[in-house]
Amino acid sequence: MAGRRFAWYSPRLSRRAWKCKPALLALLESQPECERGPRKGTAKGDRQLSPALEWPDRDREILRQVHRHRFLRSSHLADLIGGSRQHILRRLQLLYHHGYLERPRAQIDYYHRGDSRSIAYGLGNKAAALLKRESSQTFHHLDWGTKNRNTGRIFLEHALLISDIMVGLDLSCRRDGRLRLLTAEESPVPEPNRRQDELFRWSVRLKSGQKVGIIPDRIFGLEYTDTNGTGTGKPVRAYYFLEADRGTMPIQRQNPSQSSFYRKLLAYEATWTQNLHRTHLGLHRFRVVTVTTTTARAKSLATACRQLDRGQGLFLFTDAETFRAHPSPLTVPWDSANGTATDTLLDSLIPAKPLPQS
Repeated sequence: MAGRRFAWYSPRLSRRAWKCKPALLALLESQPECERGPRKGTAKGDRQLSPALEWPDRDREILRQVHRHRFLRSSHLADLIGGSRQHILRRLQLLYHHGYLERPRAQIDYYHRGDSRSIAYGLGNKAAALLKRESSQTFHHLDWGTKNRNTGRIFLEHALLISDIMVGLDLSCRRDGRLRLLTAEESPVPEPNRRQDELFRWSVRLKSGQKVGIIPDRIFGLEYTDTNGTGTGKPVRAYYFLEADRGTMPIQRQNPSQSSFYRKLLAYEATWTQNLHRTHLGLHRFRVVTVTTTTARAKSLATACRQLDRGQGLFLFTDAETFRAHPSPLTVPWDSANGTATDTLLDSLIPAKPLPQS
């Protein structure tokens, strides 16, 4: 019975977790999102979610948001969608039990530790098929349900850190009214490059001759429109490459051919000096914002950044706790390589502040 109620419960648990199984199931049963009932709903329920019938716009928006961010907690979705939180939770339950959403099994660890975090959701196969039919978005031929359901804990935590950052920025832009969060797809990429399969991944050659690939965790932009009539009225845009650092990568290594965070800094510096941000992505300028695990690591990353020959002003650093605790991510003070001055994301837009130019 418990297996039917909790289809996302992982059978591959540690021996200690199996000993605690009764208490763990009782804890899961107390969660408001863990609705009882089989994964495959009744015929009546399936008819309610049939693509041939009209879906509530809110359900479609839930699926679009999950696809955009890869993984979202129910608290993220309640903030993004708005309205009654209980209604959102009920819709999430229904979408999950009918195979449109998945609950990664790795999050069972949170409940084993007594964590009270809300449940995370990923896209299911039915949702991928529905969104593919109704939009021009590209969906690779993957088993989305199995892939998202079996995601590992480390990958899930990294993805949810990215979601924390991006959802926080999105909500702050909505509250501000003058700002709009831009996705990577809205960047001014030259038309010939848009046909590339991995557009937001590129390679750069360092001064040592080593070729290094770069894949930012996210590329996003901020668009500011002057609503007071004091400016030109033309939107001002600034773009950012996000690095969500979980502290698992060494900051520096003696062997430069091995991966390290400093090698990432070198790769972004080479991207700037070689104008790849303009030729490949069509960006006039950019900054690299890093959210890491602790204040001490953020300062260590900023210290490593000072060793760069050029482009230290491209990089900003903060820790996840500071980012989450601040009233608005737009005004979070970021550490820079100079060790004294702090910047905010709004400094790139209001007022216009010169950034490093190549």
